[in-house]
Amino acid sequence: QVQLVESGGGLVQAGGSLRLSCAASGRTFSIYTMGWFRQAPGKEREFVARVRRSDGSTYYADSVKGRFTISRDNDKNTVYLQMNSLKPEDTAVYYCAGKTVSGGIYEFWGQGTQVTVSS
Repeated sequence: QVQLVESGGGLVQAGGSLRLSCAASGRTFSIYTMGWFRQAPGKEREFVARVRRSDGSTYYADSVKGRFTISRDNDKNTVYLQMNSLKPEDTAVYYCAGKTVSGGIYEFWGQGTQVTVSS
């Protein structure tokens, strides 16, 4: 099993920045891809970004492309989400997730961290 713990959420003004962290523990060697998702009040959870553990390749949702950067530090078993030029519509609970198989479902989830962007 893999345990994921997010941190770094908070309240920020529009145009500001935040960096989220996701620390993994347990069978971290089994992780193939790590991702960030978010869920705003009254909306479904949506994909934000993902990074492959092996080569660091990344993929982003169109809504955050150019503003958010996902990265990983394999030595620390930690994934980051640098969020710049934040907008009120970025307000959501952000979740870290991991999967062990390419193309498979995300099997492991963190508890989430709240990000609130004020206008």
